Amino acid sequence: MIFGGRIVDSGSFRIAGELSVRRLGFGAMQLPTAPRQARDGAIAVARRAVELGVTLIDTAHLYGWGANEELLAEALYPYPDDLLIATKVGVAPPDPPREADICGRPDFLRGQVEEGLRRLRVERLELLQLHRIDPNVPLADQLGALRELQVQGKIGHIGLSEVTVEQLAQAREIVDVVSVQNRYSVLDREHEGVLDACAAAGIAFLPWRPVHPAASGGAAEIAAVAAESGATAAQVALAWLLDRSPVMLPIPGTGSIVHLEENVAAADLRLSDDQLRRLDRLGG
Repeated sequence: MIFGGRIVDSGSFRIAGELSVRRLGFGAMQLPTAPRQARDGAIAVARRAVELGVTLIDTAHLYGWGANEELLAEALYPYPDDLLIATKVGVAPPDPPREADICGRPDFLRGQVEEGLRRLRVERLELLQLHRIDPNVPLADQLGALRELQVQGKIGHIGLSEVTVEQLAQAREIVDVVSVQNRYSVLDREHEGVLDACAAAGIAFLPWRPVHPAASGGAAEIAAVAAESGATAAQVALAWLLDRSPVMLPIPGTGSIVHLEENVAAADLRLSDDQLRRLDRLGG
């Protein structure tokens, strides 16, 4: 799987200049938390990720309304010294007839942070990301609540999720933003401008849904590159992301150990200049 041309830098990245992680992480959203047999399999996947050298795992209060955080604690606590578990807050669970919704009220955010600390069995959330900005609450109030928790030592660093370039700039006037988690892949580059802003500022960019759906337009070109490389389409998509920007930290998720191992192996895939150019063109 080695070709001439650009070498994919799949090494490490220091979030905020101090949290050193391998650039290819793991998204825990797809890990089932019940029933017992499925849960045991999910625990095995989480443990295998760490065995394979993954040092960045992404979760959220939204994922099972805390059950995903509890699963990771059951699987991995006490945590290895080099493991960073990032979580997210800011979505309220459904309360019929009300559906789940964004909630950025300071008291609500503080409550979810406290729950995250308890579920993950830690005294400090090293990376806490605001899952979505609540348009009904002043941004200064939302980020101000997180900054207060940071001063108290309950949050180490603050990140954002699904933001625009303008929102990122506004947030950076209030707090030190160290990460952004937006949807992005070789076939979905809506947030190209946000990625470029993060790269300019040295902010970690964690693309969610980093692997395209198999039936998406452009999949044929990716499949062709995969065939040439002796790799899977998912590995090609992840290798392209790692090449796209040094601040890119993909977090592919899966509930399968086989797929996990395939994803992690993408860090060693090298694509030629021609292959990278062909994939670049898929973004229009």
